[in-house]
Amino acid sequence: MTTSLQDGQSAPGRAAARGLGLAQVCGAAQGRGDASALAARPPGLPCRTLLPPLEGAHFCDADRRKKKDLNDLEMPSIPNPFPELCCSPFTSVFSASLFPKANSRKKQVIKVYNEDGTSRALEVPSDITARDVCQLLILKNHYIDDNSWTLIEHLPHIGLERTIEDHELVITVQSNWGMEEENKLYFRKNYAKYEFFKNPVNFFPEHMVSFAAETNGELSQALILQNFLSSSTYPEIHGYLHAKEQGKKSWKKIYFLLRRSGLYYSTKGTSKEPRHLQFFSEFGNSDIYVALAGKKTHGAPANYGFCLKPNKAGGSRDLKLLYADEEQSRTCWVTAIRLLKYGMQLYQNYMHPCPGRSGCSSQNMSPMRSISENSLVAMDFSGHKSRVIENPTEALSVAVEEGLAWRKKGCLRLNTHGSPTASQSSSTNLAIHRAQPWFHHRISRDEAQRLIIQQGLVDGVFLVRDSQSNPKTFVLSLSHGQKIKHFQIIPLEDDGEMFHTLDDGHTRFTDLIQLVEFYQLNKGVLPCKLKHYCSRIAL
Repeated sequence: MTTSLQDGQSAPGRAAARGLGLAQVCGAAQGRGDASALAARPPGLPCRTLLPPLEGAHFCDADRRKKKDLNDLEMPSIPNPFPELCCSPFTSVFSASLFPKANSRKKQVIKVYNEDGTSRALEVPSDITARDVCQLLILKNHYIDDNSWTLIEHLPHIGLERTIEDHELVITVQSNWGMEEENKLYFRKNYAKYEFFKNPVNFFPEHMVSFAAETNGELSQALILQNFLSSSTYPEIHGYLHAKEQGKKSWKKIYFLLRRSGLYYSTKGTSKEPRHLQFFSEFGNSDIYVALAGKKTHGAPANYGFCLKPNKAGGSRDLKLLYADEEQSRTCWVTAIRLLKYGMQLYQNYMHPCPGRSGCSSQNMSPMRSISENSLVAMDFSGHKSRVIENPTEALSVAVEEGLAWRKKGCLRLNTHGSPTASQSSSTNLAIHRAQPWFHHRISRDEAQRLIIQQGLVDGVFLVRDSQSNPKTFVLSLSHGQKIKHFQIIPLEDDGEMFHTLDDGHTRFTDLIQLVEFYQLNKGVLPCKLKHYCSRIAL
């Protein structure tokens, strides 16, 4: 039923009903100041009746744009200080751009363990890297950042662990774990993480590496690194490894070759002909792990094993275990596979240790004390003016003299309370060295070797422990040439005083602290100086 318009309707309503142009209605409304002329619905129309587009509507829009242009010309151009608050007159005031954007970096909780069983829970963003987690723990625990702190992925159910590279995302690593696996993240030092960039000759022995280009004589360290980091050429690593035969539990010694295309093994002795080579594994979707207890867990014929494990969670049947006869061979294989998989990314991690991908950049970090040898200089304050000692020999002798003088003052301070007997002096010295981070009380020889291997077989890594064979003596365990050597510290008594010596009394020390400080400056009877101490930290 159509409702007709009555004479009592308002002027705008009658104008709309007669089909007048919208511009005339706008003019009538503006002339009278009737604000409701456009908003009010004609009372005679049904609620859902839609009026057809009226003629002349574009004239109203043209007039509005013309007036706006005139106003823009008359008023000076003033920059808007709050452009985000401006919205179009044809859009809603509650525009989506006015609301804050949701933070795409979701927070997750990870748990990091230490060797002594302590742990710490951290709430971190989903894109945090392993280096950022280490940097966070360094700052929270007030440690010194020497670029050796590492995050370790530990898989106890299969006896494997690996160093998580600094650029890897920690949440991505955890997402590959199975629901029932009790895997852990460990925070510890690894001095060998980037040591091959400093001394590549120690990591790649000549009998295991073949370079593509012919070389005359020994290769320089820079040339060795250039060959490994080059995208066009890659050295060939070759040697014997113990591998399990397919479908059998027995192990067989096979000749393996590592090339850019993957890992191969020879079916005929040491032949490198293509018809004798069989593909073993690639590294794009696999990670390299180190086997912790090969003989006990996998029944392997040797202890120096490594494993290629797929990134995704899987059973033990997906593992590709290989065992070497010595530690140097295993280190060579693992280092070469790391360089093959990551290449220049490892070198960038070494040169720029904290890129700051997830907000832990060096700009946001508080400055850490540098322990670089190049940042410290020897000073002489004996004269009226201080001077820098530039002669290395003079600097070394001054350091030794100051250390001995400091020790004598310490002994004199003890003697002010009365001259102590030999037993009192030894008990005091015992209490002093037990508080040192390099001393490990009552650990076995195997445990000492395990700690040194975990923290890197780098020349100079050491610890001091109690002797198991003689309770009154101590043992210095030292890494050199990727081997661990043990030196017995023998106690000597002279005129009622106790001394410690490593060379049958030729060099004597009143306590173990003095002994360690001396061999940190002098090689003496040791194969190298003491450089990095193994310690068990608490989170």
